[in-house]
Amino acid sequence: MDEYAFRAEGLVKRFGRTTALAGADLAARPGSVLAVLGPNGAGKTTAIRVLATLARPDGGTAEVGGFDVVREGPRVRRLIGLAGQNTTVDEELSGSANLVLLGRLLDLGRAGARSRAAELLQRFALADAAARPVSTYSGGMRRRLDLAASLVGRPRVVFLDEPSVGLDPGRREDLWRMVRELTAEGTTVLLTTQYMEEADALADDICVIDRGRVIASGTSAELKRIAGGRAVSVRPTDPGRTADAAEVLAAVAGRPPERTGRGTLSVPVDGDAHAWDMALGLRDRDIAVTEFSLHLPSLDEVFFALTGTSREEEPTT
Repeated sequence: MDEYAFRAEGLVKRFGRTTALAGADLAARPGSVLAVLGPNGAGKTTAIRVLATLARPDGGTAEVGGFDVVREGPRVRRLIGLAGQNTTVDEELSGSANLVLLGRLLDLGRAGARSRAAELLQRFALADAAARPVSTYSGGMRRRLDLAASLVGRPRVVFLDEPSVGLDPGRREDLWRMVRELTAEGTTVLLTTQYMEEADALADDICVIDRGRVIASGTSAELKRIAGGRAVSVRPTDPGRTADAAEVLAAVAGRPPERTGRGTLSVPVDGDAHAWDMALGLRDRDIAVTEFSLHLPSLDEVFFALTGTSREEEPTT
């Protein structure tokens, strides 16, 4: 058995003058989940497209199941499933017909395709809508059907590009359970996401990518230590006291807090003691708050810790 289910080394991909991947390294062992985190435009989707043989790299190498994605593309495609950010099913066909068609294209046979389609429709809570045209589905239903379509051929490696987009919290939990079931069966999953909590819930390993480069990798715990383990978020009741609140947080944390929107301040902390010190400091300064929370770091906070720049401050070029 190959040591890695997929592996990419030094991937480079350019689109004109834009470099989408600038030497990225990614790898995952069989039966594991690799989460790739990063802001929009970081190169996450491009990496998936290269691994899925949908884009040819301009440099570096990539293998899936031991097969080179450039020289042995057809063999790679037999091993993988892909759910991209955009729905790829046929809206004129029913949900069932879409999955049966895919099964026939994958040589499951008529009975095998129908059986697999029924199994997946039930698994993704779409059985009641199986006979309806996809054009009548809600956005969340289409997303679930797209995820089901990626699993028709029982792939060894599944690429999920921001799969929870458009899913309500309950369906997101269903997705997470499905990913856990896949890995328990030996399937390897590459998951791209902008949500630290999603990577934390699912990933064995995490890569943070920015501007086409992997800027950090490790387990969830290792990345959280980079960002201080946990973070405190504070929103003063009076927006005019935001600067005063920032002084309190900075005095305890030893670094200025990040403004995360709607007048909220957020800063990594080492533990509960710092959170208590911040709460007492706000009380002593008579700063009323409408929000005070101690939580795991968000992607924004990890990103800030790694780069010193918030995503909102990034240049757009």
